[in-house]
Amino acid sequence: MAEERRFRSASGAPIALRRRQHSASCRELAVRGPRLQLRSLSAATSAVWLAAYGLFALSENSMVLSAAIFITLIGLIIYLHFVKIDQESLLVIGSLGIQVTSSYASGKESTTFIEMGQVKDVVINEAIHMQKVIYYLCILLQDPEDPQGVSEVVPLFQSSKPRLDCLIEVYKSCQEILEQRKTAPQSS
Repeated sequence: MAEERRFRSASGAPIALRRRQHSASCRELAVRGPRLQLRSLSAATSAVWLAAYGLFALSENSMVLSAAIFITLIGLIIYLHFVKIDQESLLVIGSLGIQVTSSYASGKESTTFIEMGQVKDVVINEAIHMQKVIYYLCILLQDPEDPQGVSEVVPLFQSSKPRLDCLIEVYKSCQEILEQRKTAPQSS
């Protein structure tokens, strides 16, 4: 069963949250940001190439045009492969752990897995950024030396930056599975 709802990011851009429940203790939550707009990409490329052509007309040096084309193409490849994230997903499996995946515009994926034994909690945290309070979801990792302590905070959805209403939906789904995990050993 999968459902998709529309939300907005902290910057006001439209995003979509897709929730898929694989089983009672396994959920996938994916936040998809806006796709790369061909119009803005071609406008930026045209502006760089027109400026290079203007410099070429003044200096009559063909290296200016070659450099502009080369820099634009390399910049585009770097942007698509390392910067522009299309989708961030969270796969929560109660008995195993949490998998965090970022899918880039080029098709590259970056995946991190956190064992459930390391997870202390999933919380919504707040931060002040440029005179604004922003909220973000994070995983608190348990300190191996101090069971009450936190060793690390792993922020989620760093690229899409969903607003609080979207984060609450993801938080509730995660908490349902974490609660099942906490009550399961007691009932057996």
